[in-house]
Amino acid sequence: MSVKNSVKKNSYQDSVRLMRISGQLKKIAGVVNASVMMATDANKRVMEMAGLLGPEAAAAGANDLVIAVDGETPEVAEEALQAAENALTESTGSGKAEAQKAKNLELALEEMPGANMVTISVPGAFAKIEVAKALAKGVNVFLFSDNVTIEEEVELKTMALEKGLLMMGPDCGTSIINGACLGFANVINRGNIGIVGASGTGVQEVTVQIERWGGGCSQVIGVGGRDLKEKVGGLMFLEVMRRLDEDPATEVIVLISKPPAQAVMAKVRETIAQMKKPVVVNLLGGEASDNPTANEYFAGSLEEAAAMAVALANGTNPYAWQEDIPKIEMDIVMRAEDLAHNLNPSQKYVRGLFSGGTLCYEAMLLMEKIIGPVNSNVPLKPEQKLRDSLFSSENTCIDLGEDEFTVGRPHPMIDFQLRNERILIEAADPETAVILLDVVLGYGSNPDPAAELVPVIKEAQVLAQSNERNIQFIGYVCGTDKDPQGKEEQIKKLQECGVEILPTNAHAALLASYTAAKVARDSAH
Repeated sequence: MSVKNSVKKNSYQDSVRLMRISGQLKKIAGVVNASVMMATDANKRVMEMAGLLGPEAAAAGANDLVIAVDGETPEVAEEALQAAENALTESTGSGKAEAQKAKNLELALEEMPGANMVTISVPGAFAKIEVAKALAKGVNVFLFSDNVTIEEEVELKTMALEKGLLMMGPDCGTSIINGACLGFANVINRGNIGIVGASGTGVQEVTVQIERWGGGCSQVIGVGGRDLKEKVGGLMFLEVMRRLDEDPATEVIVLISKPPAQAVMAKVRETIAQMKKPVVVNLLGGEASDNPTANEYFAGSLEEAAAMAVALANGTNPYAWQEDIPKIEMDIVMRAEDLAHNLNPSQKYVRGLFSGGTLCYEAMLLMEKIIGPVNSNVPLKPEQKLRDSLFSSENTCIDLGEDEFTVGRPHPMIDFQLRNERILIEAADPETAVILLDVVLGYGSNPDPAAELVPVIKEAQVLAQSNERNIQFIGYVCGTDKDPQGKEEQIKKLQECGVEILPTNAHAALLASYTAAKVARDSAH
């Protein structure tokens, strides 16, 4: 094998474009692996893990671009480097269509003078400037950018409220405004349920489960994952709650977040008490109020929030669905018994590799009750923090969408490279019993996740079998059949290569946990 690197000094490029070039290089005959990305510390560690990091790339800085290839011969590696150089210098557009693109916010608003919403996705260091420009022009903002300071967030949200505008974000993954999808969002039915979420994939999970239960959504508004922290004070979350209460198309409201700061939760409850409509409160890992108001309904999981909201929207009992829970859990336990028979006594642990942060968090909450502490880069407790996010320890769940992994590279819902490499690492570990995956569909996500995952899953299974083991893959596909990727088609492709697919993220986490627990019990006797 021949590993070669090329470094472009101070050459920032869009991470999605670099991902596409990396994919093109991998298709060249004789190329074993390839990566084109910005030389952030996290990206260099990923390249090192993949065996692509040479001395030149190791010395590169965060503003430098690295082309790294591993070829079967030096000639193949050199050919791939040249192909990357050519791709980077090619025009990204052609002729007239490219010339018509607006180059800045001002020109865009001239072309669309009636626009009242702008999506901003620039490196976090530049986001504040662009958001301030939009707010000054009276335009609502959907801020997809991450790595924005919390001080800047407070400043921008305060500015937005003073102007009667929404500032959704930073790191806002999902919103559906008047049926238009922003960021990562699924194609769902319109209906009478309004959602406000300090969460991205948590919002996506609730919306697709609402559709599964036969309901639909009026407005889905994300506010960024930090909005309910004490420093931000729920500035935008509370504003959206009030707006949904006044929205004639919304009859039921769902609140989605992790437990807020205590002082902020007090504000949320005060606001609920002033609202006219029923409110489903879903605080993952949180507790129900000791003194709920008449219009407040606590949901302990994302699925429960969806089921309760649909029931309330239909005027039926919001707790009726709970009658099915014992049978569902028993079915999952029996399914786990069957899966555990294929595993060795030494295979003790679940390794969860998530593209969705809230899905990761929900899975850990459920897993902890069955198999004990779960280590993570986003742990439930400080003592469960991984020393190195690139390496698992015992039961582990990784949020691959955390900021540490997304500087200079696309979100893992788009770019599967890091997760695919981790799958092979986990499969090589003799103590891995289950690899747990989420697959998030919809606008913004990879156009064919199964095509990215299936070859790697097959390679992982062969790797394990060569060492007289099996690896059990368990997954959940968050999406609808109306999504561009097609939910049923994605499920079919994954099932055909041996992945157990469950109807909710929670069910997948339970199946993974019960499978590992069954192996542990059997090996103890």
